[in-house]
Amino acid sequence: MVKIQPHNNSFWKFFGVAVLGVFSLFCAFTAGAYMSKSSAAISSLAQKQVEYFGGQVLANNPEFNEILYQTVWSALKQSFVDKDQLDDQKLFYGSLKGLVAASGDPYTVFMDPEENKEFQDDLAGTFEGIGAEIGLKDEIITIISPLDDMPAAQAGIRAGDQIYAINGTSTAGISVDEAVRQIRGPKDTQVKLTIYRSGENNTKDYTITRSVIVIKSVKTERRDDGVYVIKISAFNNDTAELFNQAVNEIANNKPKGLILDLRNNPGGYLDTAVDMASEWVKTGPMVIEKFSEEKQNKYLSTGSGRLEDIPTAVLINGGSASASEIVAGALQDYKKALIIGEKSFGKGSVQSLIDLGGGSSLKITIAKWLTPLGRSINDEGIKPDREVKITAEDIEKDKDPQFQAALDYLQNKKSGTN
Repeated sequence: MVKIQPHNNSFWKFFGVAVLGVFSLFCAFTAGAYMSKSSAAISSLAQKQVEYFGGQVLANNPEFNEILYQTVWSALKQSFVDKDQLDDQKLFYGSLKGLVAASGDPYTVFMDPEENKEFQDDLAGTFEGIGAEIGLKDEIITIISPLDDMPAAQAGIRAGDQIYAINGTSTAGISVDEAVRQIRGPKDTQVKLTIYRSGENNTKDYTITRSVIVIKSVKTERRDDGVYVIKISAFNNDTAELFNQAVNEIANNKPKGLILDLRNNPGGYLDTAVDMASEWVKTGPMVIEKFSEEKQNKYLSTGSGRLEDIPTAVLINGGSASASEIVAGALQDYKKALIIGEKSFGKGSVQSLIDLGGGSSLKITIAKWLTPLGRSINDEGIKPDREVKITAEDIEKDKDPQFQAALDYLQNKKSGTN
């Protein structure tokens, strides 16, 4: 998940999920935030502006009633019981947030300067929080992925956990961004999450101490049995370089097999996902961007293919989202890897980030991602070729049947069996 910023008056596309003090956002689903080429559609939208209150707002719409807006504004300023305490800037930003929230899309959001700065910090991979990515699933604030060795994971938070309350306040009806703001906070402070976990009868409170979250997104291990393991925690600023270093090492050592672990990976930069999948697939589309039935854009392989002859297993779970789903989907469609684990999160919408000036920005959904064979990531997620679940008993006994299934597959591949 290359920093998201305006460049030569164009707008960089990204996708992801909201970040809890993790990234992305994502995760973040965020998410997570994913960049690629400039968007003509968004550039056109940005040109549609009208003068209002001495500033410019995205409008030029026949349904936009400037008089009604002014009437509501004036009524608040003149009649509100605590009108002297009203902040014009907060009122205006609040009106923009409401406008954008009315789209009904949890990933289309207006960010004021403070929120935009937090978002940029997430992408940089260093921030203060609990180290977990959240999203909205079935209208419930849900943990997409807790980061390894971070406060949320250490407290026992798992992917798929539903957050019913934050510090005793119900999350019913709140946005992902609002949940993020409530959960974030300075290091060494605490936040209480009321969690419902599938299969359990009651909710449970988890008190988590926030910390400084510093993420190195790629970890590589060479096992004694000749199998390499690459764990990708997110597609962040450092991912492309670290992954390239790992591939150089792997290509030179010619391993017996490779495990690509994308579990609890909330996503990141699109370009990195395309380049990563291209290490297995030399030609063809890695992902399809669908704006409408008539308009689609294919992101083609960059043609590297250094890993194409290495038997590969990819691990995914319910915390695998966005860019991680793009990679898993491409390798699955081209039959370059066996996908093992549990169905992915299903975050396949495309957002563009528009710099509105003054530190604020607009993140807006403009398209959906499809796998090379046309499967909708957003609607279907990625289903594993071999479903393997991890039970509460496995976690308590520190067992990883998904990882073991990947090792078994590679061993059988070597011996010529399936």
